[in-house]
Amino acid sequence: MRSKTISTKARENQIMVNQQSRQQSIVCDTHSVSGVVSQRACVYCGARVVLNPITDAAHIVHGPIGCASYTWDIRGSLSSDSERYRMSFSTDLREKDIIFGGEKKLAMAIDEIVENENPKVIFIYATCVVGVIGDDVKAVAKHAEEKYGIRVIPVNSSGFSGSKKDGYKAACHAILELMGPEKAKEKIAHSLNFLGDFNLAGEAWIVRNYLETIGLTLNTVITGDASCASLKKAKESVLNIVQCAGSMTFLAKHMEQRYDIPFEHIRFLGIKDTIRSLRKIVFTIGNQEHIERFETMIKDKEREYTPKIEAYKHRFIGKKVAIYVGGGFKAISLIEQFNELGIETVLVGTQTGSQDEYNQFKQLTSEGTVILDDANPTELEYFMKQTKADILVGGVKERPLAYKMGVAFLDHNHERKHPLCGFEGAYNFAKEVDLTVNSPVWSIVKQGGIYHE
Repeated sequence: MRSKTISTKARENQIMVNQQSRQQSIVCDTHSVSGVVSQRACVYCGARVVLNPITDAAHIVHGPIGCASYTWDIRGSLSSDSERYRMSFSTDLREKDIIFGGEKKLAMAIDEIVENENPKVIFIYATCVVGVIGDDVKAVAKHAEEKYGIRVIPVNSSGFSGSKKDGYKAACHAILELMGPEKAKEKIAHSLNFLGDFNLAGEAWIVRNYLETIGLTLNTVITGDASCASLKKAKESVLNIVQCAGSMTFLAKHMEQRYDIPFEHIRFLGIKDTIRSLRKIVFTIGNQEHIERFETMIKDKEREYTPKIEAYKHRFIGKKVAIYVGGGFKAISLIEQFNELGIETVLVGTQTGSQDEYNQFKQLTSEGTVILDDANPTELEYFMKQTKADILVGGVKERPLAYKMGVAFLDHNHERKHPLCGFEGAYNFAKEVDLTVNSPVWSIVKQGGIYHE
């Protein structure tokens, strides 16, 4: 069944109401409909959010200042070393540069950054304007490499040439360029790379602690708290684990072909996913000692955190949640986490989900759950009213919508400052859900007539 909504005809195939008894599919991974407000963002944005957490690189946005401003410090990524990634460099292209070209301005920007910052690597992001005027960014980068003896890597990210997901691929190509074509001469035993974590609020450090407790070596995270040197050493690992499938499966496949490193999909959001993921890793690259240490750690963590989380369940009886996030992997984990808390998912959607992920949504949710691809704010508001959702999970763009509707909001985006992964994150998650959905403000707002159906 397709839902009858306020959407245009062109959007109907991207909206589905779950019917367990029928074969259903949803159209996804397409460009946004022209004239319809989309949250999918641009190619440049996708590339920047993946590469930005590389701590000791300089990131030059070759384009108008607005592009750099839009993505400045956009992730809550933390660093254990350099803070250079928090600086936003831009060529600030103006009308004159659009007419006569911006290559000289880009070359001057590189000169200034090398002189003042001494970066290990420079990434140059080509924005929409650069794609239109045809600046030869590759030639400028090559000249700078020869001049200064450092890597200067262009990122082909003109915003109009696709969606955020295409930006992920552009970023992965840049990472592969940094790693180089050669295979590692030797591999590090019992070692792995963690692809698709960006160390939001220090989450990569939580996972690293788990792995070190078990006795495994986390070689590098791609790209949270990563340095240019650690990324170059990534090919010495024996396994890649992929959390954010939308941004990193492409890289994992290329690393398997180029460096002979197999990969596994994992998720560290929620206790069940954390245990499943760690078990998969240990049984893939660990030995008997690692397995025993894993079992001991899991028992200790469950003993500490399970009672704390269970104590919240009675406060969530009858609550319903709407989920709209960037990637499908996150949505799947959220559905399972809310199920564990006794909260029903009545709406779920993503910006960049795949067909396989939408099929998993259908299996994990109940009859009648609304499933959306690339939703716009009007659709979200419409379906939240239809499903009577008590909570909206999303990012910074969805927060005003939730508050306007008088609905609790849970921030699960990349700007957040509190960890939500692992056992610690599962406890933080339960606390945050309770604080928002059971806040007395919602009854006050509705009784006061501020909220309008």
